[in-house]
Amino acid sequence: MLASQIDVDNITKEQVHKLLFNDMEDDGKIGDCIFVFGSRNAVTYRVPKAVELYKEGRAAKILFTGGVFNTPESKTMKSSAIQAGVADSDIMIETRSKHTKENVISALFVLDRALGLHRIHRMLVVTTHYHMRRCLLTLETYMPDWIEYSICKVDDKVSRADNWWLHEIGTKRVLKEVRGLVKYIRQGQIKDFEL
Repeated sequence: MLASQIDVDNITKEQVHKLLFNDMEDDGKIGDCIFVFGSRNAVTYRVPKAVELYKEGRAAKILFTGGVFNTPESKTMKSSAIQAGVADSDIMIETRSKHTKENVISALFVLDRALGLHRIHRMLVVTTHYHMRRCLLTLETYMPDWIEYSICKVDDKVSRADNWWLHEIGTKRVLKEVRGLVKYIRQGQIKDFEL
């Protein structure tokens, strides 16, 4: 079954896991850049993961994306990463995007100017576990096809693969993500995939 064929109104827990969580493990490979998707809580959950990957030597550069708020979250994430010991010169920011697709499209220009897209072979992708599939599919849809990705998921407290259905907030987040993902696939905004 393709993801686009899922009946989101009658989705099972097993289908949710196949759609969002299955096969989303870090391969441990070294990359050229850590790509961090923006969000309201990115400083709390995503920045520490990006800093950890940077300090482990998994990639020498970090790109923070997002421009939703008066002070773009990418700027806030950059400040937090610098306080955590990341060199200012190793951080790029993208400040215009308002959602996942724009994070990727706007990042193309930033990455090309800073690193040269032709020099990027692998990016480490940092976002929450339940958001990772959409991010990965969006990257695979809009980034050059020679770039590979390592999944560096961040688990928040109530939207993890092992507990999302136990919490009202987690259930809302995950089911909203399911609806959005299937909608974007059906619209052709991101590529479809086999469950």
